[in-house]
Parts: sequence; structure tokens; C-alpha cells
Amino acid sequence: MSNLSLEQQLRNVKVVPVIAIKDAALAVPLAKTLVDNGLPCAEVTFRTEAGQESIRLMREAYPDMLIGAGTVLTTQQVDQAIEAGVDFIVSPGLNPTVVKYAQQRGVVIVPGVNNPSLVEQAMELGLKTLKFFPASASGGTAMLKALSAVYPVEFMPTGGVSAANIESYLDIPSVLACGGTWMVPSDLIDAQDWATIGKLVEEVVSALAEQ
Repeated sequence: MSNLSLEQQLRNVKVVPVIAIKDAALAVPLAKTLVDNGLPCAEVTFRTEAGQESIRLMREAYPDMLIGAGTVLTTQQVDQAIEAGVDFIVSPGLNPTVVKYAQQRGVVIVPGVNNPSLVEQAMELGLKTLKFFPASASGGTAMLKALSAVYPVEFMPTGGVSAANIESYLDIPSVLACGGTWMVPSDLIDAQDWATIGKLVEEVVSALAEQ
């Protein structure tokens, strides 16, 4: 576990691979591919049954990796994520019950918002780091710039972020990092095509290093 704050760690990695993994046996080879290609970070979603076990196996194999649980919708899933050893929790929307429960359990939660009212509700809950989701469908960089001009919070845009537009998001000072799936497509994970995933990861890491 790093001594840096989550915000500092996210700024360092710049991009968070958002992963839907169907077979926990593939979690460690996937983590190895990410780490070996310069991206020691993952948001493993709870959209599949293998989410919790995948996180546990990744944490065991790579203790220093930055690992989040994504699509956390219930307090029960907060418990499961903590048991698996996550560094942070991400949810697609702002559920005050889930946020308060995560805060009580002492784990950082980054809930999803996409308009001024939700940002204000998040701030009322003491949150400073928010997911902007679904990013492209909610107005993309134009909406983010408008929100950033008004509110002292930081964002992790996710949803429609790609190799083609990630730099335009990262150019906004309030953006810590972007979440994306393009370097970890589910079909390549299912096919165990670590070479192609490694190449996609290496390409994004190289592109962002030049920024």
C-alpha cells in the first residue's frame, strides 16, 4: 500500500483500466500484464460474479498495486470490496447510504455524478473526488469545464473515454485520471490474449508519458 493519497496515486497513473472479468483465474495474469507494461492499477467491477475473488487474487499477487472495486451499488458490496483488499471503491451514481457506509468503514469512495446538483450533494457528504459518469453522454469536456469552474472538486471521467480523447480530458486541471476499458477489452481477457492487452496498455502509457 502506498503512502500517497488516492488523489496523488490517480494523478500518477493518469488512466484507470476498468475491468469486467468473468473468470477469477485470469485475474493474476491480467494484473501481471498491467504491471509489466507500466500501469499498476485496476478498477475491477462488481458487474460479474468473479469481481470480489479477482480483487483478492490481484491484491495477494501484487500488494503494491492500486486496486479499486467498481460498480459498487450496495453496502454488502462495500463489505465484499474491503474484505478483498481494495484501496478505493467506485460507484456509477451517488447513493448517500452507500457513501456514508463506506465512510464509516474507512474506505475511500468515488461516486458518480454528472450535474451540478449531484456535485453539491457529494460535497455535502464531505467528498472531494468524484467520478464523472457517463462522461461523453453527459457533455464530455465541456460539461466538466463548466462544473470545474464552479466547484472545488476533482474528477475521474469514465464512460466514452478513449485513446482518441483522453488527453483532452487530462488537460482539464480538475481531472485526476480517466477510467477506460479500451486497453482491457473483455473479449481479449476471455481469450487470454495478454500480448495484445500488453500492447494496448503500453501504447496508452507511452502516449500519456509524453503529455
